Amino acid sequence: MENKIPELTFEQALAQLQELVKKMESGALPLADSVAAYDTGMKLKTYLEQMLKEAELKIEQLKVNE
Repeated sequence: MENKIPELTFEQALAQLQELVKKMESGALPLADSVAAYDTGMKLKTYLEQMLKEAELKIEQLKVNE
């Protein structure tokens, strides 16, 4: 999945993260799968945070250029 994360839209990445959290919270995943899901979730979280930072910077630039 990590190679495909940059190809995701914000909404797709968020939906995947929410699904992973739901699966992990349900306790339905075996330990090894939970660890892998956690790793993927952290990568998605980092990706989402970066996208939000970029959006905030663009908004700030637009405000400055008004």
